[in-house]
Amino acid sequence: MDPSASGTCAQVGCNTKSNGEAGSPRRPISGPEAASGPDCGLQPSANDFQQQNDEMLRSKEGRGWRKLIRNFTPSWFSIIMGTGIVSILLHNLPYNGIWLYWISVVIFALNVFLFSVFLIFSILRYTIYPQIWFAMIRHPAQSLFLGTFPMGLATIVNMVVFVCVPAWGIWAVYLAWALWWLDVVISVATCFYLPLRSNSMYFHKTELSTMTAAWLLPIVAPIVAAASGGIVAEYLPNPQHALWTIIVSYILWGTGVPLAMTVLVVYFQRLTVHNLPPREVIVSVFLPLGPLGQGGFGIMQLGKVALKIFSTTHTLDAAAGHAGEILYVMGWLMALIMWGFGLVWLFFALASISRSKFPFNMGWWGFTFPLGVFTVSTTTLGKEIPSKFFSILGTIFSVFVTILWIMVAIGTIKKAISGQLLFAPCLKDLEGKEKLGEKHFANAAKNSA
Repeated sequence: MDPSASGTCAQVGCNTKSNGEAGSPRRPISGPEAASGPDCGLQPSANDFQQQNDEMLRSKEGRGWRKLIRNFTPSWFSIIMGTGIVSILLHNLPYNGIWLYWISVVIFALNVFLFSVFLIFSILRYTIYPQIWFAMIRHPAQSLFLGTFPMGLATIVNMVVFVCVPAWGIWAVYLAWALWWLDVVISVATCFYLPLRSNSMYFHKTELSTMTAAWLLPIVAPIVAAASGGIVAEYLPNPQHALWTIIVSYILWGTGVPLAMTVLVVYFQRLTVHNLPPREVIVSVFLPLGPLGQGGFGIMQLGKVALKIFSTTHTLDAAAGHAGEILYVMGWLMALIMWGFGLVWLFFALASISRSKFPFNMGWWGFTFPLGVFTVSTTTLGKEIPSKFFSILGTIFSVFVTILWIMVAIGTIKKAISGQLLFAPCLKDLEGKEKLGEKHFANAAKNSA
């Protein structure tokens, strides 16, 4: 073929009239006619328009508020957990002062604000992009962080009891009670459904070497709700309401604690047979302190409330009125045993993170809540025994957790401003499926043409 004869229609013109008959050569076409003239065969196809629209949509979703909403994962609610436990620690510090009380109130108000904002972001995410919900719920790691939502809500319920009830009166108790029932429903749903849905029992084949303590997140939620129920029941004016709150809380405790212990056995095997978790998730080694600390506090608080309510409501009268006393003593004993078991895991965790440096990420919030609830168990033991040793140790732990919370909060703000924390692993799976679907669509269109 002669190279001089090659070229575009715009360069050599078209040799065909509109009616399809042969004619004399026309002038070369240039300008807009070259791009839009039907004679040149350059009219974009429907597939080209679809591809351009998809590219424009992706570019929009990768910027501004759409990027924030699309990448807002459930793990952000771990901030609510960490902030909430700090407000509780400062409020219940053994050696307290009025200035610490007001600091705890400010942090509580901040936590309510953050919870409201995060809840709005989550609703927008799954309303605008409903396909992300299904991608997230099937993700073996991201779905586990749904357990952070009810646990964060429980810290708010506790502070409503501690702060709002004395200030606002009896209606605040029923507000806390209503929020607690909502928390119970969500906690049970996460505990029953997520381990089955996200792990190897349903969708994914999981190797033991890839396991992390994040498996505990949906399981600990009922334990946190049980402890919160013990706090709410202590303030309910109706003894029957308090009794049923206690009974439900004991059931929640029995739902979460044995299952958490089972996971701890598997996790201990994982640590002994395989290496430590990758440095990106090494902070998760602190998560076992969660069920042990909160479980110990919860069973102790429930026994304390049962001591008063059981005698008032004549529950288990066959025990000659000693049922509440038995539950109180057994609760304290079990809390002490769980506290000792927590010391072992605290040593394991400190030894694990001391071996190498690890990058900052959202997982750092895994420091604050587990250490915080272990501290709550420590200070409660100091009150119930009573013991200056546990009270002083609880105060030291509380100061340490507060400083740690400030450090993690500063790191989170810096990384969030730079956009480095706006990453949702489940979106990668979703985008892969979308590209595969587009490929099938293009092939089908090509074959039909």
